[in-house]
Amino acid sequence: MTSSGDRSQAVDVQEPKTYEVRTYGCQMNVHDSERLSGLLEGAGFVRAPEGSDGDADVVVFNTCAVRENADNRLYGNLGRLAPMKTKRPGMQIAVGGCLAQKDRDTIVKKAPWVDVVFGTHNIGKLPVLLERARVQEEAQVEIAESLEAFPSTLPTRRESAYAAWVSISVGCNNTCTFCIVPALRGKEKDRRTGDILAEIEALVGEGVSEVTLLGQNVNAYGSDIGDREAFSKLLRACGRIEGLERVRFTSPHPRDFTDDVIAAMAETPNVMPQLHMPLQSGSDPVLKAMRRSYRQDRYLGIIEKVRAAIPHAAITTDIIVGFPGETEEDFEQTMHVAREARFSAAFTFQYSKRPGTPAATMENQVPKEVVQARYERLVALQEQISWDENKKQVGRTLELMVAEGEGRKDGATHRLSGRAPDNRLVHFTKPDQEVRPGDVVTVEVTYAAPHHLLAEGAVLDVRRTRAGDAWEKRNAAEAPKPAGVMLGLPKIGAPEPLPVATGSGCGCD
Repeated sequence: MTSSGDRSQAVDVQEPKTYEVRTYGCQMNVHDSERLSGLLEGAGFVRAPEGSDGDADVVVFNTCAVRENADNRLYGNLGRLAPMKTKRPGMQIAVGGCLAQKDRDTIVKKAPWVDVVFGTHNIGKLPVLLERARVQEEAQVEIAESLEAFPSTLPTRRESAYAAWVSISVGCNNTCTFCIVPALRGKEKDRRTGDILAEIEALVGEGVSEVTLLGQNVNAYGSDIGDREAFSKLLRACGRIEGLERVRFTSPHPRDFTDDVIAAMAETPNVMPQLHMPLQSGSDPVLKAMRRSYRQDRYLGIIEKVRAAIPHAAITTDIIVGFPGETEEDFEQTMHVAREARFSAAFTFQYSKRPGTPAATMENQVPKEVVQARYERLVALQEQISWDENKKQVGRTLELMVAEGEGRKDGATHRLSGRAPDNRLVHFTKPDQEVRPGDVVTVEVTYAAPHHLLAEGAVLDVRRTRAGDAWEKRNAAEAPKPAGVMLGLPKIGAPEPLPVATGSGCGCD
């Protein structure tokens, strides 16, 4: 007879619960999803394997509300998960983001199998709400009316080891008639400069070599603290951080794009020669109806100053076609600005009603077939301009930061891909020596297409970096690598040029 001390005791070892985050919309949502992932992992969850497609213990939808059919897209996806949840006891579904902030209780009324609904101001509550829903066995809907904690105070599961978003403000003080974001994100709230720089320094210490400063209206930074030059000062301060190789920002507003910002861009070596400057329309009457605070001359004046100070800058934009009341003459003014500005890429959107915005109820809505025809003309024009501008890059020698997952055909073509300082995407011949995402290569551009460049010759130089070391360390620790958050456009840095798309993201800056 064995004593109780000799008996083997069975231990019930439970597999950790898995999660999946599905993200729609703008850069702010992309960054919020990094926070949501960090919160869930801090609560003991692990990412579901790649291709799980809803087969996870917790599925979180981080939603966007700026498109007319955003709710149909959400409820369609929720409907597809309903039978999976029936077959999987304990599975939970959460909905957050802008559409959750707007629709609130409506979500659980239309989809009663949803467990948690949370808004843009209280993403930090997700783990608590999930646990409360599990214990109480009923849906939890909690929408805060104002920001409870700046997102940067929350844990983060960053998508890249070498490039990072850094939020400098949340909310927006503009009142554009086509945009619902200020109503859902609230008034602008600026983050303390010292906290921003401390986060960047910590990221650099972890191996990050590129940061993108993020805000709904990023260059209005300082309005909350009464300093109109706060953003240019922040850019210059970033230039003094040792080990930080590349600084980008998105998205600015022409109203707040002052000469001191242009000077800071030109005079700070690690601020990249790239600018995403939303136009929305080239017509002064339409800009007035949109409640945009600039006119065509002011916009083109900014472009001219940027080009004078930074000759090789790549400038991209957002344009809305078919805003209510837009005439053929108005549209021709947009075409005129596109010709004058010579954008390297333009994200063109067909106007669609955003429920809850003043524009949705305006008279003289433009017929769909007219909008489509104008849209196709603008895309064709911009396609040619993008191609012509890219052809100017042929023969140039560029330093590329090697990117992960940006060349869909890299495996078949035996190439790698990277981003030039101006954020153009370049596919280059894979060298004999190992090159990791985050490393820097020097190449000569040999061919230009409208949306990418090729460097078909031998790589001229490879510089192994701390960012590449960080990527290698992360992947060694995570092998086999778990699935990434299902992020929408844009990616790290300025969005990849896709001017033929019908639009994603807010388009509200």
